Amino acid sequence: MTHPRATPANRTADTEGPTAVKALAGTEGPTPAEALADTAGPANAQTRAGATARPDAGDLAGAASEPDIQGAALARTPPADLRSHLAARLGAPARAWLHRALDEAAEHPGTHGPISVWELRIAEAGRRCGAEHADAARVLILHAARADADALSRVYFQGTAAERRAVLHALPHLVPGREALPLVEDALRTNDTRLLAAAVGPYAARHLDSHQWRHAVLKCLFTGVPIDTVADLARRAHRDTELARMLGDYAAERTAAGRSVPEDLHRVLTLTDPTATPPASAAECGTRGTDGKES
Repeated sequence: MTHPRATPANRTADTEGPTAVKALAGTEGPTPAEALADTAGPANAQTRAGATARPDAGDLAGAASEPDIQGAALARTPPADLRSHLAARLGAPARAWLHRALDEAAEHPGTHGPISVWELRIAEAGRRCGAEHADAARVLILHAARADADALSRVYFQGTAAERRAVLHALPHLVPGREALPLVEDALRTNDTRLLAAAVGPYAARHLDSHQWRHAVLKCLFTGVPIDTVADLARRAHRDTELARMLGDYAAERTAAGRSVPEDLHRVLTLTDPTATPPASAAECGTRGTDGKES
């Protein structure tokens, strides 16, 4: 499988999945807070266009299976532990394929020509390892290839939704600085809930400024992404009076419109309480970010 440069047509098909379609299918329109948080952008406009989803082939192959390590846990698991965990669960053919793919990536890191061999392996990971393990395999391949921000951007913008998720999960392992923030910002413009969940991991917790992070939290609330997927939530929300105000406004808008207030909103609002005991520093986040302060 080759990776053509993303176009509006193929990016819509990749970013839009069943969850996103369901989120947009309701008859209720957005409240003012939802409209503000649902930042306009190419990816978001394409998602709203209603194109038919094109799921990753590997996702179709194992749609009924639950992955052992998935979602936010992928970004928090050291690659060595992730490889051991995955090797213990793959069948012999898939394990042999992954071993070869990681060796190839380590021997030929970085980008080479129109497409690198490890990029091809990322594309076939779903078929080789099954949907339940594909994201983890892709993260490992990216790590073995020592992909920098430029290489990750290339995979992200030319890849399927599943490949973009893997890039977002790999960011805290591979990019120490803010160079990859455009990828997080792009993901936050979509309504693909799995992509949103991948975007609010440890890398976002470390590098998003306060304004962006608050809107990411709101986006999770009104798209139904579980708030537990937001990395380092307690620390960043603590004593954040501006976030508390935004949550209060959003709750008031929904109540006035006769709509229910998400239970997760009350949980986040509680975390903003300035009288609460400060949360312990999160080891996963490393350097303290700009949480709780105006940017």
